[in-house]
Amino acid sequence: MRITELLTQSTIAMDLSANDKDGVIEELGNQLNHAGKLNDVKAFKEAIHNREAQSTTGIGEGIAIPHAKVAAVDSPAIAFGKSKKGIDYQSLDMQPAHLFFMIAAPEGGAQTHLDALAKLSGILMDEHVRAQLLDAKSPEEVLQIIDKADDEATEDEEAEQQASATTNASSTEETDKDEPYILAVTACPTGIAHTYMARDALKKQAEKMDVKIKVETNGSGGIKNHLTDEDIARATGIIVAADVHVDTDRFDGKNVVEVPVADGIKRPETLINMAQDRSRKPFVAKGDSQSSYTESNEKQSVGKTIYKHLMNGVSNMLPLVIAGGIIMALVFIIGPNSFDPKSSEHNAFAEQLWNIGKNSAFLLIIPVLAGYIARSIADKPGFAAGLVGGMLAANGDSGFIGGILAGFLAGYLTQGIKKLASYLPQALEGLKPTLIYPVFSVLISGLLMIYVVNPPASWLNNTLLNGLDSLFGSNIMLLGLVIGAMMAIDMGGPFNKAAYVFATAALTEGNAAPITAAMIGGMVPPMAIATAMLIFKKKFTKEQRGSILPNYVMGLSFITEGAIPFAAADPLRVIPSMMVGSGVAGAIALGLGSTIQAPHGGIFVIIGTNINHLDHILSALIAIVIGSIVSAIIYGVLKPKVTDNELDASKSMNE
Repeated sequence: MRITELLTQSTIAMDLSANDKDGVIEELGNQLNHAGKLNDVKAFKEAIHNREAQSTTGIGEGIAIPHAKVAAVDSPAIAFGKSKKGIDYQSLDMQPAHLFFMIAAPEGGAQTHLDALAKLSGILMDEHVRAQLLDAKSPEEVLQIIDKADDEATEDEEAEQQASATTNASSTEETDKDEPYILAVTACPTGIAHTYMARDALKKQAEKMDVKIKVETNGSGGIKNHLTDEDIARATGIIVAADVHVDTDRFDGKNVVEVPVADGIKRPETLINMAQDRSRKPFVAKGDSQSSYTESNEKQSVGKTIYKHLMNGVSNMLPLVIAGGIIMALVFIIGPNSFDPKSSEHNAFAEQLWNIGKNSAFLLIIPVLAGYIARSIADKPGFAAGLVGGMLAANGDSGFIGGILAGFLAGYLTQGIKKLASYLPQALEGLKPTLIYPVFSVLISGLLMIYVVNPPASWLNNTLLNGLDSLFGSNIMLLGLVIGAMMAIDMGGPFNKAAYVFATAALTEGNAAPITAAMIGGMVPPMAIATAMLIFKKKFTKEQRGSILPNYVMGLSFITEGAIPFAAADPLRVIPSMMVGSGVAGAIALGLGSTIQAPHGGIFVIIGTNINHLDHILSALIAIVIGSIVSAIIYGVLKPKVTDNELDASKSMNE
């Protein structure tokens, strides 16, 4: 099937009026609907947005290929549109997208149209084709450009198949053993676009480098150009650029480079050079088609490996933080104590919102963090142990730091159990995932959390409480500095709780100074994070900047946990930065004589309890603003620019 059987004049929009990603999806989706290709345009657009939520289809080089394979499509089609000025499509290379191809594939579609889509993905890797499309003046000209490129791609494919047949006909012994021969496997979740773009990027780069390469694609239509045993035996190295599972056991003992599929598109030269490096450590198959190490078995630093696993936990925890925090903020709007049945402000609806936000969403934050860290390390067998370890960390007052430790403990412990279980008789194979892995990993990691991790946290809590008692009644600004800083150390963990418990206890005795410092210090971290993202925009990913507003809302509501995802991902920069700003805010607030007569509620109780004392409100706001700016500037200066590692983590965390 030719590409122009799917891309027709009726599906070409030419110059788009859209200014953002949502506008592009809306405009091209409507184009397909008007062309009669869809039976449910709303469901199709929803499927496109769901695909974008997994990872952006802005693949760089000015191209975006939004796509969906869904029952809302009546017949396969491709819509085209372009934008000379460019549109921010959250592309992998952070550059505006100019050319847009929206692919509509029906469920269970014929293989012929999948082949055409694969060919389109390859054609777009040609910069000359891209330039011609951008300058095209009419739908007819677009179709002529695509038709010509289609002919050339077909000729190249036939030539490659002929060359491959000739190569396979020759014996392995006749091949020059010193001549590099690289293999690759590409695969993406939908198997429509990225799979083939990575294939073509690798092939084009290999041609430039005069390196022979064979690429197997694991696409929607199944495995194509399958790597044979003879190919693998001959190979100098093998690149696995995939975001889904592929069979890697067959590469045992070879030089294997494992990366996300986007890397196959973005940095093919680096991958090919790594695949030719004969000094690299050989890949060791595990017998369960799981790779023995991440990103390529390239001499990946311990820090980078830890970062990848950590980001998996943080990304899955973030929705709970934002949802729970916003819902809790709604409660404070109704009334600072409206969730409390014992309060005169009690509101039944507010109480249920509190149950949803605080007692449900927030209760899951640390277990989910630990669970997904463990899963990243040990796949599904590690998930249960991570969840249980995280719950024990939350209940044992070791906070998110304990949750991180629980996740890594459960993950690597499960890996060890899997290794030991590999020596069991084959007859027990079926019991491993359902009985052996979960029981032993949950039991052992749970006991270690109870007897090894949590006791030091409890001891630390008591030590901190005693230390705060010694400050009580002495230098008021020093008290504010210490309590404010402690609220930012672990944002819900033992340090934070020790300061908060001390402050609330003092409030019951009629001294409001400690709770004033605690609340103002606790409001700073999320607001500082949001402020840093505004001031140092280029140092954060698009996904991170999407939490600016939620962080401001949570900060104003005294929900310190809004900063946890950032602290968990970059603790060495975030925590000290937040401690300084929170400490400064606490000291300023007490130094200026601010007073807050309630244990929670943020800006709502600051105003509500001081409605007749505007000087107290003003001093509190001054302290919060100065503390937030101080933390934001320190963090922004310390934080490096967005790294490839962060972009990859941001891109693939839900795939």
